[in-house]
Amino acid sequence: MLHLKKNNFYLIKKTYKKEQNNFFNEKKTKKTNYINWRFFVLYSFVFLSLLILTLRVIFLQIINPNPLIIEGDHRTLRIQSFLDTRGIINDRAGYPLAVTVSVNAICADPSVILNTKNIKNNKHWKALSKTLSIPLKEIFLRIDAYKKSQFIYLARQISPEIAKYIKKLQLPGIFLLEESKRYYPFGKISAQLIGITNIDGIGIEGIEKSFNTFLTGKPGKRKIRKDNKGKIIENISLVNKSSSNNLTLSIDTKLQTIVYHKLNEAVEKNKADSGTAILIDIKTGEVLAMANSPTYNPNNTRYMIKKNVRNRAITDIFEPGSTVKPIVIMEALKLGIIQENSVINTKPFLVAKHQIKDVSYHDKLTITGILKKSSNVGVSRIALSMPFSKLLDSYIKFGLGQPTQLGLIGEKSGFFPTKKKWSDLDKATFSFGYGLMVTPLQLARLYATIGSYGIYRPLSIIKINSPVYGKRIFPKKYVQKVIHMMESVAKPGGGGIQAAVKGYRVAIKTGTAKKVGIHGYYIKKYTAYTAGIAPASNPRFSLIIIIDNPKGKKYYGGAISAPVFSNIMKLILKKMNIKPDDLSH
Repeated sequence: MLHLKKNNFYLIKKTYKKEQNNFFNEKKTKKTNYINWRFFVLYSFVFLSLLILTLRVIFLQIINPNPLIIEGDHRTLRIQSFLDTRGIINDRAGYPLAVTVSVNAICADPSVILNTKNIKNNKHWKALSKTLSIPLKEIFLRIDAYKKSQFIYLARQISPEIAKYIKKLQLPGIFLLEESKRYYPFGKISAQLIGITNIDGIGIEGIEKSFNTFLTGKPGKRKIRKDNKGKIIENISLVNKSSSNNLTLSIDTKLQTIVYHKLNEAVEKNKADSGTAILIDIKTGEVLAMANSPTYNPNNTRYMIKKNVRNRAITDIFEPGSTVKPIVIMEALKLGIIQENSVINTKPFLVAKHQIKDVSYHDKLTITGILKKSSNVGVSRIALSMPFSKLLDSYIKFGLGQPTQLGLIGEKSGFFPTKKKWSDLDKATFSFGYGLMVTPLQLARLYATIGSYGIYRPLSIIKINSPVYGKRIFPKKYVQKVIHMMESVAKPGGGGIQAAVKGYRVAIKTGTAKKVGIHGYYIKKYTAYTAGIAPASNPRFSLIIIIDNPKGKKYYGGAISAPVFSNIMKLILKKMNIKPDDLSH
């Protein structure tokens, strides 16, 4: 019995172990199956992902690569424009009036600087601040404002010496960029005529602006590829620029210097608002000098006064006053209304209840006397006795109120009335230079045409190398007669005696005109003119002087502008070796 029980115990124990082993084997098998299934899912996911990525790459690289290329190009490709060095502006003898010099720009890379530690206490940064005259705080404010940028300007057009010093500081993120700057050797002497460029080298005033395209040429373009640090890694294409051109003006710097200094002296002496002087070569129509006062320094525009920048010779307009009287006399002679020896009643008279009178009283004057004494009464009576349309035509032929086409941007046309009906008062005042507006350059052209005995030659600011024959607009014999009459103005008893030049015959006309106020009425301010030609026996130069609003006791052209004419013309004639033609001296 006991033996039977013992066998049963071993049988049960064996069965238990077997069942236990079966349980663990089954559990192990299930675990292995689970792991295998999980790896299958994982591998499948990885395979599917790789397949999708591969297909995407194939799509982007082969089937449809454009969007990716465009995006890459957008980030790396750059188009750079570049110009040839701006052309030199020379005077007629080859002296440079505007040249380009090499300078440097001081630039910064904010992305580098902001990642540099302890820069605010760095003595080299303080040295940079002192050298550029920019507070250190302001420098860092600029950098912080463009912290996502890799390029900003800190200072431009810095001299090579200063740039060399800054380079030695070896500041991280600070680098130099080579650029150019315009330099004007004669400075303020020809500032308004030559003009200036902006900081990028583009003409913004004067000749620099008017001939900007000629001086710069056509920009070239370069396509490049940059890396993420901004370095050029590939030059892709190049469109060549067209060369810039040098420009040779008609201006004679020696004469320009004379004209400017004498004009400036007169403006300061008479405490005038401004002055303008223009010298023209009668034989060619070339402008030899064009000066304004006050002026400015084109090499330092920081303190430039805006109103002094404009070239008054072409922008300012005024009533020409008595300077137009020679045209009235010429037209009357041509029409046969008067003769050289005619005598005109010059007593004051009423026109439409308005009295026409002269500064000094004269019962009667010869035609020469009318010009010599600048008689408003005499010229008014002559104008009222002729078909007025004829006088209007002559004014137009001589270019009054008509642009000169000199090629300078900003030139005004002036004002020439186009009335259908002219009252006698309008006709009378028109004959002594009221009721129309001209520029100083138009007046200079008028006297150059008179000096060429009625041959109109276009004015030129560019040097002319071939003869200019011009076009006859008025019979020579009448112009010659009036030139001879105009000589009396600078002789004893004439209104322009102070314009006389010792040893030379000069034919001039002075003028004085009231200025018009802001409300359109005449005010007690005056413009004083003197316009003339020399030498009168064989005219070579036309010179006009305009002094605007002199503030002394005197304001007449004969007292204010005539002496300037004399001071300039005598130096011009001597400098140009013109033979004296006044045998009486």
